[in-house]
Amino acid sequence: MASQKLTDYERQRLENIKRNAEMVAALKLHSKAATLSAATAKRHRTKTFKASPEKKPKTEAPIVIRRSLRTRGMPPDSKGFPDDFSDNFDKTPKSVSVIKPQSPRVLGPISMVDAFSGDDETESNKMLVGTILSIAKETQVGVSVKDVKDEIFSEKGALGSCKSEGFESLGTEKVDESLNGKRKLVKGVVKNEYLDGLIKIEKNDQWLESLDLKPENVVRLLPGRIMVVKFFPCSSVRMIAAGNKFGNIAFWNVDSNNEKEDGIYLYRPHTGPISGILIHQHSMSKIYSSCYDGFIRLMDAEKEVFDLVHSCDDTMFSLSQQPNNSETLYFAEGRGGLKVWDIRTGKSSKNWMLHEDRINTINFNSQNPNIMATSSTDGTACIWDLRSMSAHKLKTLKTVSHSRAVHSAYFSPSGSSLATTSLDNKVGIITGVNFEDACMIYHDNWTGRWLSSFRGIWGWDDSYIFIGNMKRGVDVISPSQKRSVLTLQSPEMSAIPCRFDAHPYEIGMLAGATSGGQVYLWTPC
Repeated sequence: MASQKLTDYERQRLENIKRNAEMVAALKLHSKAATLSAATAKRHRTKTFKASPEKKPKTEAPIVIRRSLRTRGMPPDSKGFPDDFSDNFDKTPKSVSVIKPQSPRVLGPISMVDAFSGDDETESNKMLVGTILSIAKETQVGVSVKDVKDEIFSEKGALGSCKSEGFESLGTEKVDESLNGKRKLVKGVVKNEYLDGLIKIEKNDQWLESLDLKPENVVRLLPGRIMVVKFFPCSSVRMIAAGNKFGNIAFWNVDSNNEKEDGIYLYRPHTGPISGILIHQHSMSKIYSSCYDGFIRLMDAEKEVFDLVHSCDDTMFSLSQQPNNSETLYFAEGRGGLKVWDIRTGKSSKNWMLHEDRINTINFNSQNPNIMATSSTDGTACIWDLRSMSAHKLKTLKTVSHSRAVHSAYFSPSGSSLATTSLDNKVGIITGVNFEDACMIYHDNWTGRWLSSFRGIWGWDDSYIFIGNMKRGVDVISPSQKRSVLTLQSPEMSAIPCRFDAHPYEIGMLAGATSGGQVYLWTPC
């Protein structure tokens, strides 16, 4: 049977189908679709903490169900109250206090195993303790800034001059040795808030634009809002500690290869929002934490315990230490109070009322630890000289006024500038020999009640300030240009970063924490 003759329409249809097939083959759409499908199937799994069900103590005594006389088939008690009941009631001493319900706070040490939240707490706790102890036992924490400065000085034989007393700068020299021992180009100024000295190296801002957020550097570290995020001040291991509003403290070992735990370890040593975490360079096995519940605890990795250092009935809003003194704690207590706590004696050595409202941050000048800055909800940030302060003499070196609450005041790495962040949508830059020059830069700081307040931090030199952005980004503010010069954004960011910390040894490594418990780790490409 002869094939049926095709009509013009059918011929044109077949030609269109053939032409479209050739076009799809030329564009290689099928191969690209297969590649995309495979990439989606192998998409990186976001790391997250593993919380175990809340541990409940075993009931030792049997539960007694109360039943009335009627349900038990017994006649009513016809005796009633005794005749002298009213007399006995009148004779009751007025000094007898009403029994208060027992507080859920533990007034004593808590084992790290008991405070651990997750599966296989014993094995996981041993892994974290071993990592921290290995870091603490190192004779030197990486290569110090001072060592790098001496090495460059011996090689180049020339140092520049700097107006600020107590530190030096190196003209324009390149350093090819990073602080973690790997060969790479280091640009900018290397900051170490625990050691004196700065190294000023050839200025190049390309590293800033190259900061990248990789999928493996995004974790959900904690449940709920993160209040504090801190890097461990070491170069051998990249580790982050963070605290949230529920009293949890989590540790993230970024370099961990343990697929089971993802390098995340979650504890709950407190019962309220964490207000401060201290990791001193010279005693990293001892980590202090403060909480709104009025407790200061010491996580001692050697003893594997969260020990109780101090407790009070007032709220603790911030915690800090001088960079050259690991035996003294400075913490804000109540409405405007600041206490100095001697760890060796276990007593408070000084107690001052510095503000009319709560103190949000306490920060010390890296070049002169006797100079302290405080920020307060009363709308002021103050600079103090500890050497001239007494119980009867509290005079500030400088008072910076804002129209709303000031949530942070941090000294720059060189100690020559102070950056304040306030709810009045201003970032203040205070400079000058006596901090006499003040400049206010506009920035949207109104985070609302569901987000942690923004707190702008300095980077690795005095050139930039990093602060959160309400559009899920990180604004980079230049104090010299008095404006935001760059915004770090990434499709990996699903929430607004509010709290930040810059790694003291890794230039370009920036950690940002959100109110959803995520931590973003920006690194240079």
